[in-house]
Formats: sequence, structure tokens, C-alpha cells
Amino acid sequence: MRLSNSKTRSETGLDHVMQSINVLTPFGKRRLEELTPFEPGQEDKLNNEFRKVEEVLWFVDKKPELYRSLTETLMDIKDISFTIKRSSNNVLSVVELFEVKSLLLKMHSIIELLGMRTLLLPKEFILEDISELLDILDPRKDRMSAFYIYDDFSEKLKEFRNMKRNQERLISNEKKAIKSRIESLYGIKLTSRFEYSVSKSDKELLRKIKELTDLKQCDEDYLSITFTIKETEKIDLAKHELDRINEHIDEQELLIRERLSKSIGRFSHILLENCNKIGELDFVLAKAIYAKQNHCVRPYLVKEHRIEIVDGRYLPLEEILNKKSRHYCPVSIQLENGVTCITGANMGGKTISLKLVGQVAMLTQYGFYVPCKEAKIGLSNYIHILIGDNQSVRRGLSSFGSEMEELKEVLDNSKERSLLLIDEIASGTNPVEGLAFTKSIIEYFNTRPYICLITTHYDGVAEGEGIKNLQVIGLANADFQKLEKELRYENRSERIEIISKYMDYRLYHAKNDEEIPKEALNIARILGIYDEIIENAKKYMSGKKGNA
Repeated sequence: MRLSNSKTRSETGLDHVMQSINVLTPFGKRRLEELTPFEPGQEDKLNNEFRKVEEVLWFVDKKPELYRSLTETLMDIKDISFTIKRSSNNVLSVVELFEVKSLLLKMHSIIELLGMRTLLLPKEFILEDISELLDILDPRKDRMSAFYIYDDFSEKLKEFRNMKRNQERLISNEKKAIKSRIESLYGIKLTSRFEYSVSKSDKELLRKIKELTDLKQCDEDYLSITFTIKETEKIDLAKHELDRINEHIDEQELLIRERLSKSIGRFSHILLENCNKIGELDFVLAKAIYAKQNHCVRPYLVKEHRIEIVDGRYLPLEEILNKKSRHYCPVSIQLENGVTCITGANMGGKTISLKLVGQVAMLTQYGFYVPCKEAKIGLSNYIHILIGDNQSVRRGLSSFGSEMEELKEVLDNSKERSLLLIDEIASGTNPVEGLAFTKSIIEYFNTRPYICLITTHYDGVAEGEGIKNLQVIGLANADFQKLEKELRYENRSERIEIISKYMDYRLYHAKNDEEIPKEALNIARILGIYDEIIENAKKYMSGKKGNA
């Protein structure tokens, strides 16, 4: 049974955070992609994950230069896991051997940076020693980021390569002697490649060159013909010998590549384990940096199924507000098994508060620090956020039908220690049925071992025993004269921004019989709706108290 569905991961902001985690290596990316949540009963493992983030944060703060060197090394690492795995039963190419050596050099650099400083980072990140294999691939121990099948790999290879050089020298010397004789006899100058080009327009010179027995045609284009020296019997014999020597060299290089591949195969488990450690280090570093940049804290895990958030922030919205240089109003909330309702006017941030709770809970269970001043979290077995589904509307379901379809999923999958976040259920049907349905849903969930947080604009839904009622402060403390003055000369989009600036999105505990503030009328009035309409609305409200 999964913790949540894709919609919940998206709406709570978990996907947003995961997409913002800047891993540097393919191994870190794989670790992020394979991330799974911790479940109730795994608190010790989760605390160990938080410990690693905490120690890495200390490392980043206290050793910035070392951290920068480490990240530079991580950025250059490539994933050659497949090459490592196939090395035991296959002969690797020179390119593949180069890639393995490059990875070994990166591992060596990390060990050099951190190997003598094991107290700086969690022990889980300390790589296994790979110097023996590196010495095999780098017999000269120059530690250069290049690979060549050195003579040092084999005495036979060294011998054949010396023979090759001798034959090449013999051929070169013979050609130089012929070149010198041709230039002396015929008064022409050959190139260093023993070639001579003649323009096709110079018929006389072309005829003379063709008659020379020491030269032969080797190339032709539409402008010229190129000649080179004819090879002598001595050169032919030397070339045949050179071909034979090259065959021996190829055989020796194949044997060496085979031997080196087997050596890599013997160390493959260490290399793959180091790759996993690099991925884990990269991933935890990325989490730590994200936590530092977004002022996130380590959540405190509790055994009871409850959630306490002090000054929490919903990261996707905060990011938008930061770009507009606007202040984010943090929200605090305490939840336990049972139903808690959040009531308040539209524009009051009820939905964001709902998403905030889901975000903190989800981030905690996936091993991330959370964006708040303090958090105490009891792990959940199932988390679901039920919020407007535009996709279902597009495929033909009404908004209410879409809600009922998803509510059925919630009812079928909820179990002990579930966290259910429901946004204005039944708002898409008529108010009488909507209110009745909302009350019935609240009554049902209030008897289950779930934390259920419901936002609603209906009055009188939090009347049952044990049901908590939170309200958004909203515009209750706003200076309306100042607000109206600011709104007077602004356009439509700027007016909405200004009202949002005056909103207080914090929550307070309201009495269960306390009427939901009708701030919609206040907002309508300050946006210029005629007084006649506002006053008539108030009369209808006083005559139909208890309806939506």
C-alpha cells in the first residue's frame, strides 16, 4: 500500500521540493528518483536520515572550501555502472577503460578530500579504498585523467613496440634517401609526406613527372595530380614486417585489456558500492543545501499520531511571494486524531493551510527537513489531499462528481494513522445538500483513528463532540480606511494583491457555535460593489442564519 497518490504528492508541494533538489551526479539523481517514504515503525531509520542531513549541514557551514572542492569533483562524475557490471565477463574497450580510470580518479579525489577527515561527514559516506585497482590501471602512478595502454603493462608489448619503431624508422630513412636523390636529380621539391603536386594546366611539367620511374601517381582532383615515391623492395619488406609486428601488438593489447577488465571485475562490488555511497552523499548534500537555502528545520518525530507545526510556510507559494518581494505570513497548527475544521472567508488562505499540513507531513516521511520554525510529527500510514480536480471536470464529470469519485478512493484506502486533508467538500452542489453532506462526512471521520483536516465555508459544521474549529483571522484586524485608500486608484490585479497584503492568514481556535466571518461582503464592498447590494445581502444573511 503506497503512502499517497501522485496528486497528493503534487498538491502538497512534495514534487515541487523534489524538482528543486539539485543533485550533481547521476548516482544522486538515481537516489532521488528511487526515493520512498518512511513508514510508522521506521522512526529510528528516519531519525538516522535526519542525522546525516544534520551532520552534512555542519560540514557545509564549517568547511566551505572543502565543500566547494567536493562539489566540483561530484559535478564531473559520470555513470558507468553498466561498464563496471559487464567487466567481469567482457573485454572492455580503451574508451571504457578510460572511463573507469576517470571514475577511480574521482573516487580517489573524494577519499583524499575526506578520507583523512572521517569525523567531518557521516561514516556512511566514506568510500572504500580503490588505490590497488587505480595502480593497476595507472602503473606509472601519474594520476592523469587520460588512459593509454602503456608499455609498462607488458614487457612483450614494450618489445614489439620497440620493433615497430625500428621498422618505421627504417622505412622513413629509406624514403628520405629516395626523396633526396629525386630532388637532386630532377630539381623538384617533395613535401615532408614525400609528395609532389603538379597543376593539370602545366602540360609539359606533367608529362615530365609522369616519365619519372621513381614517382607514381597517388591522388588527383580537378586542378592537380599528386605523385609520391615508388616503394622499393626494401620498403616493401619493412612494411610486411611492420604488419606482422602490429598484429602482435594488437594481440598484446587485447590480452592487456582482457586482464584489466578482469581486474575491474574483481573490484566491481567495491566500485558499485562506492557509486551508491557517492549517490547517497550527493543526495544528502542536496537536501542539506535546500534546507539551508529555504530555512527548513529537522522535524521531531513522536510516537503518537499527531502533527504540530509552528510558523509553517508552504514553499511553492513562498517562492512566488519572494519573487514579488512580498512577506509570507507563517501559520501554526496542532492536529491529532479526529476532525479539525478550518473556516473563514475566501481569499483567507484555508486551502494553503491545508496544503501546508500535507507538505510538512509528506516532507518528513520522505526524509526532508521542513519549512517551519518547529515541527512535531507522528508518521502516517496513508496521506491524501482531496482538492478540486480540473482533470476530472475536463473528462466530463461535474466538480461534485469528481469529488465523490475521489472521496470513494479516500474511504476505501484510509486506515489507522491516516492523514486526510479535504478542501471544501460538496461546495459544487446546492447549499442545503452540501451542508448536510459535509456534516455527515465530518461525523464519519470523527469516529475513525485518522487526522482529518477539513476546510469549509459552511456555518455550524463543527458542532459535534471533539471536533475542533479553527478560523482564519483574515481581515478582522485590518485598517479598512487605510486599505480603501490604497485601493482607490489601483487597477483590478493590483487591488487583489493589496487585499492579500492586508490578510492575516494565521489560525485561531474558535468556539464551535461561533459564526463564520462573512468577510466576502467586506471584500465585495471595498472592491466597489454597490451599498444597496451589500445591505440586502446582510438582510438575507440575518434571515437565513445557518445556511451557506
